[in-house]
Amino acid sequence: MRLVITELTKDYRAAAKDRAHGDRPALDNVSLEVNDGEFFTLLGPSGCGKTTLLRCIAGLEVPDRGEIRLGERVIFSSAARINIPPNRRGLGMVFQSYAIWPHMDVAENVAYPLTVRTRRKNYPRSEVDRRVGELLDLIQIRHLANRKATMLSGGQQQRLALARALVMEPPVLLLDEPLSNLDSRLREDLRLELMRLQRKLGVTALYVTHDQSEALAMSSAVAVMKDGRIEQIGTPEELYDFPGTRFVASFLGAANLLKVRILAARPHPTAARGACFRFEVETEWGARFAALGRASFNAGDSVTAAIRPEGIRLDVAEPGTGAERRPWAAVVETAQFLGESIDYQLNIGNQLLRTRCDRSRHFAVGEKVTVGLREEACTILAD
Repeated sequence: MRLVITELTKDYRAAAKDRAHGDRPALDNVSLEVNDGEFFTLLGPSGCGKTTLLRCIAGLEVPDRGEIRLGERVIFSSAARINIPPNRRGLGMVFQSYAIWPHMDVAENVAYPLTVRTRRKNYPRSEVDRRVGELLDLIQIRHLANRKATMLSGGQQQRLALARALVMEPPVLLLDEPLSNLDSRLREDLRLELMRLQRKLGVTALYVTHDQSEALAMSSAVAVMKDGRIEQIGTPEELYDFPGTRFVASFLGAANLLKVRILAARPHPTAARGACFRFEVETEWGARFAALGRASFNAGDSVTAAIRPEGIRLDVAEPGTGAERRPWAAVVETAQFLGESIDYQLNIGNQLLRTRCDRSRHFAVGEKVTVGLREEACTILAD
């Protein structure tokens, strides 16, 4: 089901005299749309407002202004003075802390949302058992049905929390950093499982995380948040390839930010990447390269270029060839072994650049190298 947020504002400062959010509200005029069946992620650092936004949608926080619409139904409107209680919004929610009932077994936890609704809809026991059984099979914890919740591992508790959120067949599933308490291997496994479930059920999902890899791997769309505002919305590929701001470029993956001057610009439409511009630019130390961008600039403009580490190619600077004196000559400052790759810091023109290379090419600290760039990994930022 489609979820529409319009000009939502939430400010804790006036009511609580709380200066924890500095000089800004927790949510500052936030608007976004989550389409039916979409896996939409709110990504940002701690304190950016992503969890507050999720809690406002769930009805656990009351916004100061704005509107929240679920399909054709308004569940919150400050102008119309509408605020549907959380238990009547029909949304499913998975909390970071799981929030499962410790005195119940697995099957009882999953069945609980069906039993507390009996005042409004009387589910026969057979229907409760059917739904619980289907979810336990889908989440692959049927064999744990009679086990107490306190006897489950972290991954099993997370699966249980997900099953309980889905048993009511909610139109929108809200997930507040549900994998952050798990170790890296289990987090990756459950990430794949969550993607499979969301696509199989076709449920609309709104996912909150500060983990860039989760956002890139799982989402059909991502909203990057900072200081209570949305910096940029797009697909993972759009945000990674064409970040609009320095913050988005640096937060969504690693990026080398360079001050450059535009030498020439021309339209550069490509079928794979959409319409954009191709720029010829020059660095402060005289090196020239090509970069792409969505914003329009003129020759002579001073702008910022973002270069992804994987877009930097290294080669040995052969003595006597003059390669070590070219504008793209560099010295390896540090080398970090990461398993499948090696992360290098390069000193070039008194600027440190980070690059990541395949293990087949190994360079020693202090070694002189030459640098080449892939234009697809170089972007001119709009700000």
